[in-house]
Amino acid sequence: MGKFTEFKLPLKSLPEGTHSFEYHLGKKFFENMESPDIHDADLQVQLTVTYKRDLYTLDFTITGTITLICDRCLDDLIMPVETEYHINVKYGDDYNDEADDLLVIPESDNYLNVAYILYDTVALTVPIKHVHPMGKCNRQMSQMLKKHRARPADDDSELEDELIEEMDSMDASDPAEQPTDPRWDALKGLASSTDESN
Repeated sequence: MGKFTEFKLPLKSLPEGTHSFEYHLGKKFFENMESPDIHDADLQVQLTVTYKRDLYTLDFTITGTITLICDRCLDDLIMPVETEYHINVKYGDDYNDEADDLLVIPESDNYLNVAYILYDTVALTVPIKHVHPMGKCNRQMSQMLKKHRARPADDDSELEDELIEEMDSMDASDPAEQPTDPRWDALKGLASSTDESN
């Protein structure tokens, strides 16, 4: 069974009239799409297909949340999604998606897989910059960012050393007060392997 089999819309077998379909988009869907930005999701999709005189009108409504990574603090950023997409589909000789509002698919296709339409529709809701609202970022990361923001660009090695020292000192404090973050652990692992190779 293919990754997106459940998103195959049986256009050829639909009688004239209006038909409703529902889908759920979760983490697995975006993993299968190899999405670089969306790491998790809980989205409900309502699809209404109106078939009349050889033309299929597809109306998508997508609501729910997606999980991104905050560009500032690297913590999860949950973003609400509420979007719609409309497209007309008809059968023709060859596949053609050059028009914004019309998709032509070959007569030999019994199905239209809407997975990529859904992915593109959701991906277009992702802002270029994804950051928490002011004051909602991870406090430790925000403090470190503030402290090191005014550094000259050519001072990277010293900055890296200071960041590693700060991470080490955070780990030396009471573990009950500061839970470990797997991202910091990975950074520490990189630092120690660099030291060993020198």
